[in-house]
Amino acid sequence: MIKGFKDFLMRGNVVDLAVAVVIGAAFTAIVTAFTNGLIKPLINTIGGSDAAKGLGFNILAGNDATFLDFGGVINAAINFVLIAAVVYFVIVLPVKHVQERRKRGEEAGPAEPTDVELLIEIRDLLRAQQNRQG
Repeated sequence: MIKGFKDFLMRGNVVDLAVAVVIGAAFTAIVTAFTNGLIKPLINTIGGSDAAKGLGFNILAGNDATFLDFGGVINAAINFVLIAAVVYFVIVLPVKHVQERRKRGEEAGPAEPTDVELLIEIRDLLRAQQNRQG
């Protein structure tokens, strides 16, 4: 049972999916910061609510709702790069290394039956079925 679970986890598509989820979550932070920090203030130039202060500037002097928050976007981009680096070095590279070892035969992967084994199994099943009928 443990071997089957290990084989499941070591399949490339499971790891790729996990990486995609993490990268997607990090990219969501960039998009959110971009919309909250840059797009929202542009909309607020028409009139709107207060914006947070940080690295940036006001489009209209004295109107805090027009503040372009570059700091939030830069912060989200840095978070994205850091998360991507950690995922790559902690998950992707080790899994890639294990998969390469499997290809070289150093570590046994999931065992698949050979054609001969499948034919023997089919023969035995047919014999068992004939014995039951006759």
